[in-house]
Amino acid sequence: MKVTILGSENAWHVEALIGAFQKRGVVVNVLRAKEMKAFIKDDIACPGVGTDIGDVVLVRSLPGGSLEQVIFRVDLLHVLGEVKDVEIVNSPRALERTVDKMYTTALLSRAGLKVPETYITERYEDAMTAFKELGCDVVVKPLFGSEGRGMIRVTDPETAHRVFMALYQCRYVYYLQRFIPHEGNDIRVFVINGRVIAAMKRHSSDWRCNVALGAEVSPLDPDTSIVDLSLRAVEAVGAFYAGVDILPSKEGELYLLEVNGIPGWRGLQQVARSDIASTIVDAIL
Repeated sequence: MKVTILGSENAWHVEALIGAFQKRGVVVNVLRAKEMKAFIKDDIACPGVGTDIGDVVLVRSLPGGSLEQVIFRVDLLHVLGEVKDVEIVNSPRALERTVDKMYTTALLSRAGLKVPETYITERYEDAMTAFKELGCDVVVKPLFGSEGRGMIRVTDPETAHRVFMALYQCRYVYYLQRFIPHEGNDIRVFVINGRVIAAMKRHSSDWRCNVALGAEVSPLDPDTSIVDLSLRAVEAVGAFYAGVDILPSKEGELYLLEVNGIPGWRGLQQVARSDIASTIVDAIL
């Protein structure tokens, strides 16, 4: 068996996966997104890297780029699965659903799961109106992004004006969510193939509880409500494995913030009982 990992060879997660695959006798190739290519002749599409791409492509990175570059990379994953019968993890469909916060939030809401009130628009005027309708306390997020980077909390009209004008000038989409008061912690649940394999609480003095921004972690034995919520969220986006972010409000309600289709687990591994990379690999094999 041969597996190609789409990502950077020296990245922590990729190295962990390479080690897990090699311990099980699997040949591993690492490919950067910009190295993806395809050759089409006589109605036969031949995506690859100059060698056999293998039986499975495990996507660990889909970096930004021009619109053409992003569409090409995702469409090539579709071609690999549909034409070459390569197993893509996560599937291109799941990646499309989880890389876009609007798409994810809409699917979670349709599945009957509780999400913060959210407003998405391209117009400055609509964003200012939404800011007021959402109680003049919102979290502005990039439509694409992870680890809490690029998020800002806006609580007054003057700041809203400045932030929204800057976004307008850079031609960004406005993604606004009502701020949910909380106790300075949230929950990350890791789901693989329909099973919760690890969970943690993230604690922060900031309103953002991301490990990449300095949050501390502690192990969590999730109760049935958190397990059920996490499994339903992953099912809603159609992912094989994912990280689910849940925010307990001060009133005790559980809000779904995100389902990450290319989830990191470096912080979670500190408190997990099992090796997460090995669990992912065993589930794929």
